[in-house]
Amino acid sequence: MKYIVAIIQPSRLAAVHEALVAIGIEGLTTSEVQGYGRQKGKTEVYRGTEYTVNFLPKVKIEIAVDGGMAEKACEAIRSAAESGKIGDGKIFVLDLESALRIRTGEIGAAAL
Repeated sequence: MKYIVAIIQPSRLAAVHEALVAIGIEGLTTSEVQGYGRQKGKTEVYRGTEYTVNFLPKVKIEIAVDGGMAEKACEAIRSAAESGKIGDGKIFVLDLESALRIRTGEIGAAAL
């Protein structure tokens, strides 16, 4: 099993969700987060004064998938979230040791 964490632009969430549903991903968790990468924030001008915004709004998506679906899920996220501009985001794939469905007590891939 794999645990996929993706940080994307907020405007791309609907497209990523549709892409994941299309390949059969049944559940995901999203969080509104703030951060920066290589772009180190951005500078904006408001009423003639320059302000530096260090932390930019992003959306974090978390998905637990069976090992065979990890590559398809990553490709679906990448293609749906890509705009070609700096700040599109990142995808992290981690090994998931175990999963347990609280309601039924199912363990492992059956719990996903």
